Amino acid sequence: MRPELLRVGAGAHPLVVVDDFGGDPAGVVEIAAALAPFPRSDTYYPGLRRLIGPEDEAADAYVVATLERAGPFIAGAFDADRFELIEASFSMVTDLPDRLAPAQRAPHFDSTDPEQLAILHYLGGTERTGTAFYRQRSTGIETVDEANLDRFVAAAKAESAQLSGYTSGSNAFFDQIAAIDGVRDRLIIYRGSMLHSGIIPPDLPFDPDPRCGRLTANIFVRLKRG
Repeated sequence: MRPELLRVGAGAHPLVVVDDFGGDPAGVVEIAAALAPFPRSDTYYPGLRRLIGPEDEAADAYVVATLERAGPFIAGAFDADRFELIEASFSMVTDLPDRLAPAQRAPHFDSTDPEQLAILHYLGGTERTGTAFYRQRSTGIETVDEANLDRFVAAAKAESAQLSGYTSGSNAFFDQIAAIDGVRDRLIIYRGSMLHSGIIPPDLPFDPDPRCGRLTANIFVRLKRG
């Protein structure tokens, strides 16, 4: 594993990048494939999402091992050596660009809680994809919190209606401030309040098969302090 700590945007937001994280991405793909077919996400996620619970023994063991390995990186970058699991899932982007709802065309955030982290593991079909981070031009917002939430949402509603497809690079409404390539077995850790979007090329195979499509593990944790 080769960890790297980046500082993103004007706010110098920490972003941890770890290559060769698990050592066996093909094995994790097979764990995910055993849980297929995945249900459609009931969030704005543009595709399929299979939540992982304790009853999913192999997948749950993978989540536990991932958190154990990620612990030292979380402690170093976010100054917290304790955290609790919120949710874990295997996710696949399957929605075609011309089928996206307006809210899916713009960068988004996962939570306004600054103590919530997203842990994203690129597993398969992620070549030429990745994750990009953004600043909203009209407001200057890079991270969304309770104080600026209404301002961000009001601007984003007007702006997303004028976008098409997946956000790719900077545009009239959002500046791309960082981009991470979806290298297989790369893991990234960032605050869920950061504006971000998947890097999804228009010719991506939007395949629902975990062995063929864009498969990631998405894990959310909350830091515990004191």
